[in-house]
Amino acid sequence: MLKIKKFGWLFTISLVVVLTINFIVGHGGVNKAIAQSSGGGKETLVMVTSADYPPYEFRETATGSNEIIGFDVDIAKYIANELGFELEIRDSDFNGIIPALQSRRADFAMAGMTPTAERRQNVDFSEIYYEARNTIVAKKGSNLTQSEDLAGKTVGIQLGSIQETEAKKIAETVKGITIKPLNKTSEIIQEVKAGRIDAAIIEDTIAKGFVGSNPDLEFNTIPNAEEAGSAIAFPKGSERVDDFNRVLQQMKENGELERLVKKWFENQGKSETASTATSDTSLSFARIAPSIPYILEGIRVTLLFTALSAFLGFIWGTILSLFKISTIKPLSWFANAYTSVFRGTPLLLQIAIVYYATPQLTGYDIPALLAGVITFTLNSGAYISETIRGGILAVDKGQREAALSLGIPYRPMMLDIILPQAIKNILPALVNESIALLKDSALVSTIGVADLLRRAQIVGAEKYIYFEPLIFAGVIYYLMVMSLTWGGYALERKLQRSS
Repeated sequence: MLKIKKFGWLFTISLVVVLTINFIVGHGGVNKAIAQSSGGGKETLVMVTSADYPPYEFRETATGSNEIIGFDVDIAKYIANELGFELEIRDSDFNGIIPALQSRRADFAMAGMTPTAERRQNVDFSEIYYEARNTIVAKKGSNLTQSEDLAGKTVGIQLGSIQETEAKKIAETVKGITIKPLNKTSEIIQEVKAGRIDAAIIEDTIAKGFVGSNPDLEFNTIPNAEEAGSAIAFPKGSERVDDFNRVLQQMKENGELERLVKKWFENQGKSETASTATSDTSLSFARIAPSIPYILEGIRVTLLFTALSAFLGFIWGTILSLFKISTIKPLSWFANAYTSVFRGTPLLLQIAIVYYATPQLTGYDIPALLAGVITFTLNSGAYISETIRGGILAVDKGQREAALSLGIPYRPMMLDIILPQAIKNILPALVNESIALLKDSALVSTIGVADLLRRAQIVGAEKYIYFEPLIFAGVIYYLMVMSLTWGGYALERKLQRSS
């Protein structure tokens, strides 16, 4: 009867977890087939972008809206409307955009992307819809006005951007340049301000915003090594390229494109963020105050992700630990090999594989949050299995011998006698694993999950600042970790009193 009760509770809890994940999936876009049936009968075009690149694409967080806006977004909406589609926008890191197209997670991408020869080998492009120029951004008074001035300097560029290609071509003719790739433009600017790099090569429209918000910086336009401009990217062999080109030509002829250029670029660097710019040494949290509610919404996503990953990881880790001490050799071999693989490869790599490879291999468009939960469950299970195995082996052998002498079967013995004692002994280690999981949950921001860290980065990109939103997010992470730590202490004391 006791065994039936235990498995009944386990089944109930597992069912709740499954329903919760289904809820997440249902509200995150299960797959493209579902997405394309939405919108009152209209098919949906899925656009992938990197919403940390104002004024091309960013989030207006001060209004409490989670909507992505910007120059590229307005163009995409116009095109989708002209072609009779609904538009769905998905956020990602810039270096994840082309993999998203290759895995058919999206129909097209817009992120101020230049159609280089290397990129054309992997994706197709539309005609160029906006010409751009590159600039050298450096501290005021650096006098880095042309490419030759970068000799012997360390130059920051965004990973996977056209500026990376530009910097490499400059380095072929100007000797002594050290190129430092970073993921986000805001990170590059902060490196310049901190003096860890001498300059950055950034597109002019973006540079104006950062310089307007950081009066200790300056920028100078440099000629491009080749024609540069923004175009729309598509999966290789896409049938939509001609339709998009037709609408882009229409926008050029009827003046709509010029109107959007004036709307988003004419006052660049003279916005509210520029008017409230501070010096390079002071912090002003008042600048992010209107966006604090937006950042705080990320707590719910972070806690939900951590709770699901910790619970499922504990169950999977328990199963693996029982495999490891099993006398059935194939189970033991599998568990040890599994642990070796997941402990021997970077967690960030595992997230990328699950998120980008799943659609390509199975055709299932796995939502970003679900991909994160699955990856962290698999990874956490590998670590927890070793902890639980150690706890089981630490239980006095006399407990097992006494149970066997009383004729208690193996499964009830493990569930009712050995595991409860093992878990009690390893509780501090499990709390530490939960804390690590909470902090590592920030990695899901790399695949576009709007967790706490991702929202702080989005606010920083919108305001052309770096420290303030990250410090605010860091305080929240610290408070959550301390709450989890105190909860672990309280549970440990309660178990000690009950023993």
